[in-house]
Amino acid sequence: MKVVPSEKIQPAWWRETSVYQIYPASFKDDNGDGFGDLQGILSKLDYLKDLNVESVWLSPIYPSPLKDMGYDVSDYKEIDSRYGSLQDIDVLSKELHKRGMKLVMDLVLNHTSDQHAWFKESRSSKTNPKRDWYIWRPAKYDQDGKRLPPNNWRSYFDTSAWDWDETTQEYYLHLWAPEQPDINWESQELRKAVHDIVRYWLDRGVDGFRLDVINMISKDQTFPDAPVTDDRYEYQMGYQYYANGPRIHEYLKEIGQILHEYNAFSVGEMPHVEDTEEVLRVVGADRRELTMIFQFDLVSLDLVRGKHKYVEGTWKLSDLKQSLKKWQSVYLTGGGWNASFIENHDQPRTVSRYLSDSPEHRAHSSKLMSLFIVFQGGTPFVYQGQELALANIPREWPVSEYVDVETQNFWKLFMSGNPTQEEIEKTMDIVNKRARDNGRTPMHWDSSPNGGFCAKGVKPWMRVTDDYKEWNASTQVGKPESVYSFWSAALGYRKAMKDAVVYGSFELLSEEDPSIVAFVRESEKTKLAVILNFTGNAVSYECPLNMKGFQVLLNNYEDLEIKENTIHMNPYQGVLFKKSL
Repeated sequence: MKVVPSEKIQPAWWRETSVYQIYPASFKDDNGDGFGDLQGILSKLDYLKDLNVESVWLSPIYPSPLKDMGYDVSDYKEIDSRYGSLQDIDVLSKELHKRGMKLVMDLVLNHTSDQHAWFKESRSSKTNPKRDWYIWRPAKYDQDGKRLPPNNWRSYFDTSAWDWDETTQEYYLHLWAPEQPDINWESQELRKAVHDIVRYWLDRGVDGFRLDVINMISKDQTFPDAPVTDDRYEYQMGYQYYANGPRIHEYLKEIGQILHEYNAFSVGEMPHVEDTEEVLRVVGADRRELTMIFQFDLVSLDLVRGKHKYVEGTWKLSDLKQSLKKWQSVYLTGGGWNASFIENHDQPRTVSRYLSDSPEHRAHSSKLMSLFIVFQGGTPFVYQGQELALANIPREWPVSEYVDVETQNFWKLFMSGNPTQEEIEKTMDIVNKRARDNGRTPMHWDSSPNGGFCAKGVKPWMRVTDDYKEWNASTQVGKPESVYSFWSAALGYRKAMKDAVVYGSFELLSEEDPSIVAFVRESEKTKLAVILNFTGNAVSYECPLNMKGFQVLLNNYEDLEIKENTIHMNPYQGVLFKKSL
């Protein structure tokens, strides 16, 4: 069935843009300390411009103890000296704008660092004016008088979600690390301070924000125990009590009104969202909350529902297609907007996870994924290195090479159970597939030591993956057949044919086909067909379209065999067709 966009979807720059996410620590080190910085980013702006991305999103660069790589902010109005200065971010904004590009900052508004001045005040005494800027609760006690947390919630980093404070003799909530206390949006004064931060950066020339776990800012104020869904652990996930809580729309409208004043971009990270009506209440064109959200269907295909991310799971192409069909329909007909992504700093590399990073198929896999992400309805997001077909960490690396707090906390908990060697190897297989570290290894710029990320003789903050000599920017930029050039061409076609790609209808073809993902984007002038073989086998695809009059715009192989409406597809082949109407 063809899905026709709602009349509510009117032209807007943030619908038409494409976004490139930079993980600053791993992008480019300019000052020789082994840690990426703003000057390194400035040195690569023409690389991004030539890629045809139009907006650049920076993961957090605020002062931080880096307990969670900057998602623990200690000052919202400064730049961490590791990255540079406020002057550097001003220059970056101006240089992007000179190139017709936009700057998107990452805002972490569910929690701060425990080193933030707000929290230091809050924990100083129960009578401090900022006490209610965080979530404090008294202890519970069992029948033997043992002190217990207020409830059984588990943090995302495999500890209790509550930490005891000796000074004031209460627990504070942290859905992430103990050094990341959750702020209390029930406090009107706290919300005023947050709104001031939003205006501060918009006034400074920033064009919008990615809002970290923004749907967790409203909690059920009764803080009930979570149901036991994983009896291996003492603490349980309680997201039904803090994801999309009772006041979420009130809080988002307050932020949305400010964003609307500035015609600003916003994308909210919103895990645990499945209710389509709830999504439209956030991103509906007439709601003025957020312009788009990240929902997690596509990056959860191989996860086991209700289980830890390091439990082995499988995925089916039919699940991917149903997710695509569902959300394209919801957004287009409902007057909302989609954020099209499958990689970011929290996800492993797609070529390793869902396709193939084998030498013969790695380039094909990345090119196929560009067609899948770029030509869906919505704003496409490219994660650094995705345009170079960067792959996961090699399996032979020991767990000590993984630096992320999530991975290290899980491994500590796992090893505390005295697993067998067989269990250790099996679990390490899963960690290697899913760890956030996979997307955080330094960029490959050339074949020099450290992949050109930092100078020879400098130790990078995280190990560079071993294949940098073959898979790097210098071997791809300017090469017509390269992965980089293919992504650039795809993004260029999106700009050139926005009538069909941005504002056109969507139709999923061949829903029952076990190998092929095919869909059509169409406007009054243009009809595009995207046909993708998601398998490592050659297949003959009986296309339901009349292929007469279609021309090939992009093909990740040199050859393409079509006989009438039968298309022979090589392993991981992806083709973009166009027909003028």
